[in-house]
Amino acid sequence: MRVLIVEDEERLADALVQIFARNKMTADASYNGIDGLDNALSGIYDVIVLDIMLPGMDGIEVVRNIRKEGIKTPVLLLTAKDEISDKVKGLDSGADDYLTKPFSTDELLARVRALGRRSTADLVCEDTLSFGDISLDISTYTLSCGTNSVKLGLKEFSVMELFMKNPGRVLSKETILLKIWGYDSDAEYNNVEVYISFLRKKLAYIRSGASIKTQRGIGYSLE
Repeated sequence: MRVLIVEDEERLADALVQIFARNKMTADASYNGIDGLDNALSGIYDVIVLDIMLPGMDGIEVVRNIRKEGIKTPVLLLTAKDEISDKVKGLDSGADDYLTKPFSTDELLARVRALGRRSTADLVCEDTLSFGDISLDISTYTLSCGTNSVKLGLKEFSVMELFMKNPGRVLSKETILLKIWGYDSDAEYNNVEVYISFLRKKLAYIRSGASIKTQRGIGYSLE
C-alpha cells in the first residue's frame, strides 16, 4: 500500500513516513496543499492522509480539487480542531474519514488500513491477497500456490501486491516505477524489468498458472 501524507509540520510528516514504513506501507510526504494536490492527482496512492490546516491551499480545497478531477482515492483528514462543523465540512467536500489531533499511532494505522481495504476489491482479509491459484501473505511476504510457496523480497512483494490489486489491468512501467519507487527515486525503467523477471521466476517456481504478460509498448498485466 502506498500512502500520501500532506502535513505542514515536517517533523510529524517525516515521523509518519517512518511509522508507515515499519508497518509495511510505503509513504511519501508533501508539506503544503499545492504540492499535496499535485501528488494526489497522480493517482498512484491507495490512501491520502491530509491535514486541514495547510499553507498554499487548505485541506478542504485539496479534497474538493481531487474529487473534481475524478480521483477516488480514500482521504483521511487530520485536524487539530474538535468542532463538528469542521468534520462535516470535510466529509461533505469528499473526505472519507477524519482523525482529530493528537491521535494514537495505532488508531491512525487502523483507519488507513480500513480505507485501503475499502478501495481494494481483491483483498480477501487483512493479511491475504488472492488471484487465480495464487495468494500473497502480506504479513510474511509469502507467495503461495497450493502447497508450494516462496518468500519475496521487499520490492518483489510491493510489485506483486500492485499486480494482485489490479488483476488483468495493464500497468505501464511509469505507473509501476512511481507507485513502488516514488517520485524522488533514481530508479529507472530497467529496475521494473528486473523485478518483473524475478517475479516470473517465482511464479514458475511455485508452479502457478498465473503469469505476468508483456503488453508490448504499453506495460505489463497479471493474467
